[in-house]
Amino acid sequence: MNAIEISNLTKTYDGFKLDDISFNVQQGSVMGFIGQNGAGKTTTIKLLLGLIKRDSGSIKMLGLDNIEHEYEIKSQISAVFDDIPFHDELTAAQLSTVLADVFSKWDKAVYYEYLDRFNLPRRKKIGQMSKGMRMKLQIATALSHHAKLLIMDEATTGLDPVVRNEILDIFLEYLQDASNSILLSSHITSDLEKIADSVTFIDNGKILLSGVKDDIIQSHAVIKCKKSDLKEIDKNDIISARVSDFGVEALVADRKLCEKKYSGIIIDSTTLEEIMLFYVRRDKGAWSV
Repeated sequence: MNAIEISNLTKTYDGFKLDDISFNVQQGSVMGFIGQNGAGKTTTIKLLLGLIKRDSGSIKMLGLDNIEHEYEIKSQISAVFDDIPFHDELTAAQLSTVLADVFSKWDKAVYYEYLDRFNLPRRKKIGQMSKGMRMKLQIATALSHHAKLLIMDEATTGLDPVVRNEILDIFLEYLQDASNSILLSSHITSDLEKIADSVTFIDNGKILLSGVKDDIIQSHAVIKCKKSDLKEIDKNDIISARVSDFGVEALVADRKLCEKKYSGIIIDSTTLEEIMLFYVRRDKGAWSV
């Protein structure tokens, strides 16, 4: 079973189009949803949550159509955003009382355990909390009504590395239950390299790449050569190439094939961040830095 199934999803705005995208999030896994700002990540998440209406396509969450079964789905999912949605004048203790009326499975004991774990004050107003504290509070609420699916939109952006790692460890604990799943939208690829099972790259409203994270990283590689050697490499093998005064770095999608074809050239491993960069620049072919 897939936790999320997106098929041929389209949404058009003035100046932007989410263009017929499709991908799945397998139950029990973390999918990293990667793209630069304005690529379409937040639009996709708003469509998942029913905050905006799609033009065409279909969305299933936890096996159910997200429009026909909206309320049933929303009782089983949690969403965390970069901007906290809670009123500044509320305290963490008051927030628990409010959310107990919203979620039928609200677990006050679990909520207070997370408050203690995150060292969050119970009676301090949310508006007086730091960004890191507010994000921890969002995550505490997200994990306190036994949701089967977490949807995170840039949830770790702007947090220091210590707090980010603490939150990522919480996510890994959450996934110890194999029926739980996470869609984590982020441009911090180092976080996704740590916890994601699969990744989907989106750029300018189109899916560039989607699959198992380790397979994607292992199949891609960076060729390093002199400028004069670039013409010897088949353009069909190259996603794009970064050209500088010191030489050329070119991303290839089939490392094994290129190692056979170009045995005299350095071929190095790559990262999700590099892969995203080269794919975003793919229309430029060879680009200078």
